[in-house]
Amino acid sequence: MKRWSQFFIPTLKESPADAEIASHRLLVRAGLVRRLGGGLYTYLPLGLRAVHKITQLCREEMDGAGAIELWMPHLHPAELWAQGPRWAAAREIMFRADSAGDGRRPGREPEVVLGPTHEEIITPLVKAEISSYRDLPKNFYQIATKFRNEIRPRYGLMRAREFIMMDAYSFDTGDEGAVKSYFAMKEAYARFFRRLGVQAIAVEADTGVMGGSFSHEFMVPAEIGDDDVIYNEASGYAANREKATSALVPADLADAAPAGAVEKFATPGVTTIAQLAAEPHGVPAEQQFKTLVYIGDGRPFLVLLRGCDELEEAKLGALGFTLFRPATPEEIVPVLGARPGSLGAVKGTLRDPSALAGVFADHAIRLIGNGTTGANEDGFHLRHVNVARDLAITRFGDFRRVRPGEPDPRSGQPLQVRRGIEVGHIFKLGTKYSEKFGAVFTDDQKQTHPMVMGCYGIGISRALQAVIEQSHDADGIRWPWNCAPFQVLVCVLDPQLPEAMELAERLGTAAERAGADVLIDDRAERPGVKFKDADLIGIPLRLTIGGKGLKEGVIELKWRHAKDVVKLPLAEAEARVAAAVGEARAAAA
Repeated sequence: MKRWSQFFIPTLKESPADAEIASHRLLVRAGLVRRLGGGLYTYLPLGLRAVHKITQLCREEMDGAGAIELWMPHLHPAELWAQGPRWAAAREIMFRADSAGDGRRPGREPEVVLGPTHEEIITPLVKAEISSYRDLPKNFYQIATKFRNEIRPRYGLMRAREFIMMDAYSFDTGDEGAVKSYFAMKEAYARFFRRLGVQAIAVEADTGVMGGSFSHEFMVPAEIGDDDVIYNEASGYAANREKATSALVPADLADAAPAGAVEKFATPGVTTIAQLAAEPHGVPAEQQFKTLVYIGDGRPFLVLLRGCDELEEAKLGALGFTLFRPATPEEIVPVLGARPGSLGAVKGTLRDPSALAGVFADHAIRLIGNGTTGANEDGFHLRHVNVARDLAITRFGDFRRVRPGEPDPRSGQPLQVRRGIEVGHIFKLGTKYSEKFGAVFTDDQKQTHPMVMGCYGIGISRALQAVIEQSHDADGIRWPWNCAPFQVLVCVLDPQLPEAMELAERLGTAAERAGADVLIDDRAERPGVKFKDADLIGIPLRLTIGGKGLKEGVIELKWRHAKDVVKLPLAEAEARVAAAVGEARAAAA
C-alpha cells in the first residue's frame, strides 16, 4: 500500500508539444514517463510499476509454455554478427558501441554493437553447450533492453531507440518439433495478450530480415497503428499489408491469346501511368504494364505489375536477395536502353538482357492479357503486348499491394483493412542461423544435423503504450486490471480527519488481502484536482472517503470504466470492497 503524498506521480494538465497521439500524451501527462532525448525515455515510478506487471504476465506465460529464462549481454562483438546471415541488412538499424575516449578513435568497422535481438548470441551459446538430441528441444528467453537506431523516433514508446522486449529462441531436432514449438508460443502469446486486457489479432506476416519459412505478428487494432491488417472476419483470414494476398487472379485463369502484332507508337513527353491513360492515348492503367528496376546484391532485376497496382516492396524478399533497392536512372539506361517512363520487358527490346538477375512478374498482369508497355526507347511505347508471347518473364510471384474489397483467398468475400500496432512477432527460422554458426546435434544413429530454430518477440514497452492507446477516454487512461500500476485508489477528500485516514487504511488492507495493489490519495488537494488526477492515471477501482460521507455513514465506489457511483454503508464497506476486488481478479484471470 502506497500513499500518494510519499510516492512520485507528477501529473500534467497540458499535453507535451511533441506528443502526436493520445497514448503518448497520456504517458507523459499521467506521470508514467519523461523524455530524455529522441526515442529515449525514463520510466517514472508509476510507469515502471506497469512495466513490471506486464513483464510478470509475460514471464508467467513463457514459463508455463516450458521456456527457460536466461540473460544475455546487451553489448555484442560485431564479429559474431558478421558471421551471421543478416549483418549487411541489420547493421543499418544498429548502434555501434566503441570507445568514447579522446585517445582512441573508432575504426571504420565497429568492434562492438548494441543488440536489437539476440539470434547471433544465443546460437553460438547453444552450439557450445548442446550437442545431443537427448538435450533437445529447448526454448530460452529473456526480458531485457534492446536498441534500434530509428532514423525518426516518434509516438513515444511506439518507435523508440531503446525499448524493453521479451525475446525467445527455440531449438528442435526436426521440422515437426519446430512447428510444435512455434504453435506453443503462438498459444502462449494469445494467453498473454488476453490476460493483459488488450485485443490482439494474430496475422500472417513477412519474415523480413529475420528470415525463415513463416511468421505471425500480433496486432492491436488502433487508428494510429504502424501497419495495415488485411482481414475477413467470416473466414478468419488476417495478414499484415506486407504479407496479404487475395483471390483477385482466378486459379483457373487461362493465358490470353495474342490480339495482334506488337505495334510501336510515339508517346513524346509521356513518362507516367496517368499520362498514358489520358488523351490522346487513353490507355487505362489496368491495361498497362508497369516496369520497375531494382538492384539486388549488385545486379539489376525487373518487376512487372499492372499500371493500376502498387508494389509491396517487402514481398521482393521472396526473391532471395540479401539486399535490394530501387535502381537509379544511371543504372537503368545501360541495361534497358531508356530512362524511367519508357521501360518494358518485351523480348528483343532490352539493350543488355544478360545483365539482369531476372524478370519477375506479378500474377495479376495475366489479367491484362494484351496491353501496353514501354518500348525501351525514350518517347515510345508498345501496344498489343501479349503476356505469354512477348514478355521475357523469369517467374511469376505475388508482388502487388492488396486493396480492400478484393476477394478473400479463403472465402472469396471482400477483404477489409484496419490499422494495427505490432506488439509481438513469432518466426519459424528453420536452419538459417544454426547452419551459419554450426549449431548441430547428434541423433541416435550418430548422424549430425543442424538444429531447427524459431524466434519470438514481445514488445513489453510497446505493449504498455498499446494498452493505453486501446483503453482510454477523454479524461485519461482506463487500465485493464492485470497491468494497472495500482488496482485500487482510495481517494481521501479530508485527509486531515483521523477517522478518514483510519478508514482508508482499513479499506486498503481489505483490498490488498483480496489481491489488489492499493494507492491512497492523501494529498491536501481540492476534490476536483483529486478526481481529475484519478481519471487521468486510470486506476480501475476508486473508493472515495469524505467528511460528508462519513457523517452519512457511506463511502463511494466507482469503476473507472463506468459512470455510476455506488454508495456503500460503512458497516459493509470492507467486505464489499474485497468482493469487488475478487470479482475483478476472476474476470481478468
